[in-house]
Formats: sequence, structure tokens, C-alpha cells
Amino acid sequence: MTSAASPQAIALEEVWKFYGHYAAVLDFTLSVTRGSCCALLGRNGAGKTTLLRIVAGLSPFQRGTVRLFGHPPRSEKARLQLGFLGHGTGIYEDLSAYENLRFFARITGVNSVRDVISSWLERVSLAEVASVPVRQFSRGMRQRLALARTFLHSPEVLLLDEPFTSLDDKAIALLTQLLIEARARGATIVVSTHQLREAFEVASHVALIENGRLRYAGERTPEMVDDPGLLYRLHLQPRQL
Repeated sequence: MTSAASPQAIALEEVWKFYGHYAAVLDFTLSVTRGSCCALLGRNGAGKTTLLRIVAGLSPFQRGTVRLFGHPPRSEKARLQLGFLGHGTGIYEDLSAYENLRFFARITGVNSVRDVISSWLERVSLAEVASVPVRQFSRGMRQRLALARTFLHSPEVLLLDEPFTSLDDKAIALLTQLLIEARARGATIVVSTHQLREAFEVASHVALIENGRLRYAGERTPEMVDDPGLLYRLHLQPRQL
């Protein structure tokens, strides 16, 4: 996935992550170029969440290097370019929807904060409850607010961990459209998911992780869409993105 015209957005080189004596990520090397969307696939416990948290700078690792546009993931330059959506929503229940987005807008350096927030509240169908504390929201409303938080600052890198899980059809359609728009403006996306149909609508590449190791990486093909089990057979012939 690397080329002179499309520099690396994400680069992991020989990364190891240990929990005590247990290696959750083993000698993991992967590069993802600007503007691509990589579906990160693997069974439960394969290491997908750990890997995304490492790239996001939320989990330390013991060996190797990780760079976002050449910067360490915990650096300010990397953080300001990153949008991360994990298993939790990452929003504050005692704040209103508007206050949540205002907080995240300010820490990510968004200009025209009021206009941007108003636009996103409309986009996720929360404008009418903008002043309501999040603790009064339904699960679906919280998930839509979390989407607004993640995309609010137009991040150059998006990391999403099982983002389609528990979303209703309307929210899935919204997320899919947001990902398509992000790719169109040149953002780089890594999506960890078990829901291949939704992921393959936007993914340009796939990476298969098994027991903490990269087993396969390459372009998404029509054959993979028709036969998802093909991915687990292809790891016998690993290659890099």
C-alpha cells in the first residue's frame, strides 16, 4: 500500500505488546497509506482491539515503533489528526450533547465551533435534544453522538473498533456514509469488525490478525466479499499492504 505519491499514514514495525508473560501482539509490521481504508479482521481475542489502542496511543507497547504521519501516536501532532471510536462511546453523561461536542471541538482545535457543532447535531439527528444531559439518552442516541464526536474535527486518521455493533439500520447507513465521505477527502481509516458486509462497502484493503500476528494483508477483492472464509485460507500466503 505504499508509494511515492501516497506516503504512509500509519506505520507499525515489529511491534510487541505483552500482558505479563502473555504476548497479545507479536512482531507486528504493517503500513497503511493515506486515503486507504483497511478492514482489520480476526476472531475474538485475536488482538484487534489491542492493536487499535496501540495505534491510538492509548496502550503502551514494549517493542517496535508506531508512527502516524511520522509522529509517535502520543505526540500532539498525532493526537490532533486522530479520531478514535472504541467499545465505549467516549462521551460524558453529565454533559449535554452540545457541551460534549464543544469540549471535544476545543481540545481538537476546531474553528467556528458553534457552526460545526450545530451542523453535526443536525447530521446525527440530535439537534432537538442538544441541551439534554446525555444520561437521559437512549443507547442509539449515545452512539450517534459518539459518531459526531469521532468525526467532528475531520481527522486525517480514523480508528474504529467494531463500530457497526448494535447500531440500527439508520445508524449503520449514517456511519457508512461518513466513512465514504472521509475517504473522499483523503482520510485514512482502519476498521476492526466482524461485520464484513458493512466493512467491505468502504474497505479498500484487508488485514487478518490471528493470535496477535499479522497473517494476511492485501487489497479487498470481490472474491472476499462472496466468500469471507477465503481470508482465513489466504493467510497461508501472507503479504504486506
